[in-house]
Amino acid sequence: MIDLMTIALDAAVATLPEPVHSSHVNALAESILRTAGAGERDMGNLQRIALLELQLARPN
Repeated sequence: MIDLMTIALDAAVATLPEPVHSSHVNALAESILRTAGAGERDMGNLQRIALLELQLARPN
């Protein structure tokens, strides 16, 4: 499961524009951990949910 979460995090970070802020990486990681803890096991879903949560959390 750790490998799956790591791949999801790496894939999500790779989609972010440069420069990538550590706060964004931390937010993505927290989302992936929370979502995986809730039972999600699909790497694509972990990545998508993390990116959506990051987008929703960003101020306009």
